[in-house]
Amino acid sequence: MNNADLPPMDRDIEADTGHADAGSAGSIESVDSARSRIHSTRNGSPSPIIEAPVNPIAPSTLRRFISWLVQAAGYAAGFVILLTATFLLLGIPPANALTELWKGAFGDAESGHLYAISETLVKMTPLLLAGLGVVVAWRAGLFSIGGEGQLLIGALMATGTARVCHSLPAPLITILMLVTGTVAGAFWGWIAGWLRVRRNVQEVISTILLNYAALYLVGAMVGGPLQEATHTSQQSDPMPDAVLFARLIPRALSAGMQTRLHTGVLIALIAVPIISLFLFRTASGFGVRLLGQNGEAARVARFPVDKLRLKAMLISGALCGLAGVVELLGISTRLDANFSPGWGYTAIPVALLGGLNPAGTLISAILFGALTAGCGSLSRFSGVSSVLINVIQAAAVLAVVGGRAWRARRSGGEAD
Repeated sequence: MNNADLPPMDRDIEADTGHADAGSAGSIESVDSARSRIHSTRNGSPSPIIEAPVNPIAPSTLRRFISWLVQAAGYAAGFVILLTATFLLLGIPPANALTELWKGAFGDAESGHLYAISETLVKMTPLLLAGLGVVVAWRAGLFSIGGEGQLLIGALMATGTARVCHSLPAPLITILMLVTGTVAGAFWGWIAGWLRVRRNVQEVISTILLNYAALYLVGAMVGGPLQEATHTSQQSDPMPDAVLFARLIPRALSAGMQTRLHTGVLIALIAVPIISLFLFRTASGFGVRLLGQNGEAARVARFPVDKLRLKAMLISGALCGLAGVVELLGISTRLDANFSPGWGYTAIPVALLGGLNPAGTLISAILFGALTAGCGSLSRFSGVSSVLINVIQAAAVLAVVGGRAWRARRSGGEAD
């Protein structure tokens, strides 16, 4: 019997059971068991308690963890091999280059670990927030490329808010900057969602165009109304120190070196469980995921498809806009035409390597943050161009994609 031929309640059971996570397969009753219980209740007879079948070959938590470790080790080995080959092709001694990468990302016994790790977390922060935005949009089946524009608009609105509200108390200005930047990013994402829902304009096209609109708008504003007082550079005035995020690590704990680890990192980390709860523990999150897997099924199940698309783009844009404000208040302290080195675009492979899962995106963002911090050290001490970071990030993507393709070929499936 096809799913379409089932009664509505049975279709819901079929859908819920079919979309259950693989890790909980052993704890979910079969469709037939659930169906028999429901039909017996409909007929007026007492509903017997039917035990869920136990899968005797379901892997234990320990076995799954060991399997995950083996996969991670395989990805790491493939990544190191690709890096070694890349360094050899560029004429860089692989041993020295790998050592500098590690020192830049995690430090060493001589220079300490705290400063390097803090730099990795600082580099991770905008990628994590923008990556979570990509996760929400792509989970809804909306292939948004607009994280870059939403991030820029968030930073622009926050800068304008600081200029207009300069007479208010500093903590209030910080809060207003976070709110207005987040709302501005959400609005920029909503535009693309509205165009998709009302005019059927593909979000890939609209978000790319909106990226350029945001970029040129930022350039016009920092060269005009928001330009610094001397009017010699296309940038805004620096934010007052009282408005900026506080540093988390005092000098006494970092051998007298002031780290750049700021409270905005905590905002990014808190966003991970919030987005996880939204996607996997709310009705709207379930609708977003169902919409991304099968839009027609979502319509048949009477989910408000258009509203879900708009909500997904609003949340996605809000996260990217927040990323821009956090970077402005934590690191950059001022807005200029080259504010973003491409965080919104890099967030796409960050989210994809994380499996479009918030927790996976966190791990992926830490990896990219470590690569960015490590490449900075490699560039300073080895004379290598900083452009090498793009090559190394591409090697990381190839390592993971290649590993997944190899696993899929062995199992006879398709790559993720």
